[in-house]
Amino acid sequence: MPHSLKAATAVGVLLLVTACGSSDGSGSGSAASGLNPPDLKAQSKLGKAEGEVNLIAWAGYVEDGSNDPKVDWVSDFEKETGCQVNTKTAASSDEMVSLMKTGQYDAVSASGDASLRLIASGDAAPVNTELIPNYADVFEGLKNKDWNTVKGVSYGIPHGRGANLLMYNTEKVKPAPTSWSVVFDKGSAYKGKVTAYDSPIYIADAALYLMKTQPDLGIKNPYALDQKQFDASVALLKEQNANIGEYWSDYLKEISAFKSGDSVVGTTWQVIVNAAQAEKAKVAAVLPEEGATGWSDTWMLSAKAEHPNCAYKWMDWIISPKVNAQVAEYFGEAPSNAKSCALTTDKNHCTAYHASDEPYWKNVHYWTTPIAQCIDGRTDAKCVPYAKWVQAWTEIKG
Repeated sequence: MPHSLKAATAVGVLLLVTACGSSDGSGSGSAASGLNPPDLKAQSKLGKAEGEVNLIAWAGYVEDGSNDPKVDWVSDFEKETGCQVNTKTAASSDEMVSLMKTGQYDAVSASGDASLRLIASGDAAPVNTELIPNYADVFEGLKNKDWNTVKGVSYGIPHGRGANLLMYNTEKVKPAPTSWSVVFDKGSAYKGKVTAYDSPIYIADAALYLMKTQPDLGIKNPYALDQKQFDASVALLKEQNANIGEYWSDYLKEISAFKSGDSVVGTTWQVIVNAAQAEKAKVAAVLPEEGATGWSDTWMLSAKAEHPNCAYKWMDWIISPKVNAQVAEYFGEAPSNAKSCALTTDKNHCTAYHASDEPYWKNVHYWTTPIAQCIDGRTDAKCVPYAKWVQAWTEIKG
């Protein structure tokens, strides 16, 4: 079992399922200009550390040695800053949003579906990146994006990223697929053995496929769908449903299904591919020619933070080269700090996760919250908001 999955074993299924799961998207911060968040000002300078910081985080992001004595990047932070770390592990993006509204937490490691909601509601404060020295070394491809920036104002610090890949059984799926058509148009060839990610945001995967194969629909961003585009994406997934053997959210079950042959093709993450191959499953994965959806989590500051100075120190710490390298390896993702790649224990880690391969990421459409204002820049159309995606997903699964 690779090191990254030791984290998941220690903290349970929550590790990868929810850290990436819910909704998020791609593009530049200008595309989210349709949002009109409250006029909040970023902190202009750091003050005295308050002695503690209360965090909401995905499992595996804030490790203090309690799950594994060898995995601890919290203790040194506490020693260096005097900020005691108190962590609430969240099970979903919805839970993160609810917890942030209480005002009891200082910062959160939000996925894209949570981040725009927190910005729009005024629960997240703008972040002064000049107060975070390590931000300078964050990959440019993660800065000023739809899910962490609005109208040129930054609302968070990028943590890491990953792509949603196409995994297939190398013995049963031939020729090796290069397109998502193998799970959509050609899915019947593997009827009952196709697998898909169990989340409303998977609608974006169908939209991405249609964006490339049915250009007449006019889809420019898989998270900005007007009613016609949305209906077409939902219809494609309802057709696919007849070929689905299992929708997965538990990565361990996906590994098991590919090992047993119950699943032979479907969406996955690189860390799952690595684990399945380590367990001798005959699998490989590809970023298809149409591109893929993906995710990037962001550390965001609460607008009601009682300990903002410690929160700023934490955001700088978690993306510092050594710590960001530790988190990326433990969790199974590409780090956000470019200098982290020289510090990973596995010297092939950043290559495997395409950390510095910006051309690779240009084909990845990061999860972004679908909102009524079309984030693809259209002003003459109304897009389908995420609540409708949730309703449709129930219908798709029957």
